[in-house]
Amino acid sequence: MDCAVKPLRVLVLVHPDLIPPESSKGFSEQEINTWKTEYDVVSTLRKARHEVRPLGVRDELKPIRDEIESWKPNVVFSLLEEFRGEVIYDQNVASYLELSRVPYTGCNPRGLMLARGKDLSKTLVHYHRIAVPAFAVFPMYRKFRRPARLAFPLIVKSLSEDASLGISQASVVDSDEKLAERVTFIHERIGTPAIAEQYVEGRELYVGVFGNDRLRALPVWELQFGNLPSGAWPIATEKVKHDPDYQERRGIAHAPAKDLPPELSTRIQRLAKRIYRTLGLDGYARIDFRLAPDGTPYFLEANPNPEIAESQEFAAAALHDGMAYPDLLQRILALGIRRAGEKQVPEV
Repeated sequence: MDCAVKPLRVLVLVHPDLIPPESSKGFSEQEINTWKTEYDVVSTLRKARHEVRPLGVRDELKPIRDEIESWKPNVVFSLLEEFRGEVIYDQNVASYLELSRVPYTGCNPRGLMLARGKDLSKTLVHYHRIAVPAFAVFPMYRKFRRPARLAFPLIVKSLSEDASLGISQASVVDSDEKLAERVTFIHERIGTPAIAEQYVEGRELYVGVFGNDRLRALPVWELQFGNLPSGAWPIATEKVKHDPDYQERRGIAHAPAKDLPPELSTRIQRLAKRIYRTLGLDGYARIDFRLAPDGTPYFLEANPNPEIAESQEFAAAALHDGMAYPDLLQRILALGIRRAGEKQVPEV
């Protein structure tokens, strides 16, 4: 990181259960994995001479207001993924910061709203002639029936939750009976409407994008499923995404997408930028695709403010593109400050 960068007061918003310790020594890999993003961000910014203050936020805005008024941070680094226990309420925290005229990192509230609803984001992207899987939404407390246009197999997800919450091998269904069972599971266990979309056989690809006006797409990244059990669907389940023991046992890894023709790689990066703009995103986001055997990239979902632990896909892709982790965090800070009209940190 450039030593000439002016040290900043950075207020880091986290869930109260995820306030990181001063050191990771003595913790198991599973324990560290719980708050790894928070730890990496706080410790890296401190090493860069910024004054960093983590703040646990659960269901009240008052603690944020009090810190803003008393400490006067230069920028708020938001790592919140929910508010009052609801993922879709993270946009309200961003709205509060925006109304308070405090620079903050990550996506604006309008982009968060458009991206969080998987049906809305797919509809908007499809309108711009980008391929998306056929899908149907199953609201809560209503009888449901599969539209005839939806052919099996289907994958059933929460309409608004992310981080693979509620996704397992049982999420891919091949009959109306299994579809009904999985939709009911999402309704009752996750507590959200369900979306069932055409299962696209192919490669799981991610593209990190950051920027407000001028956008930069990172190299195309791939989730490699290793040696899954025989008959298992290659999908990003909770275990695949978040269980280090399972990842090691099954050879789950993420890495640069290999053997992609340069023109296809460039096309996917351009699609990611188009989707980013279509959904009104800024700051930084990850765009997820499935690459079908015929070479068609299908848009799956957009993830504004994705995980940015140093070992995760976004930071790994940035490093592969020549941007070290401290510089990535500095860029994210700069984008938040620049959006608010501040000049302390230039967008480079």
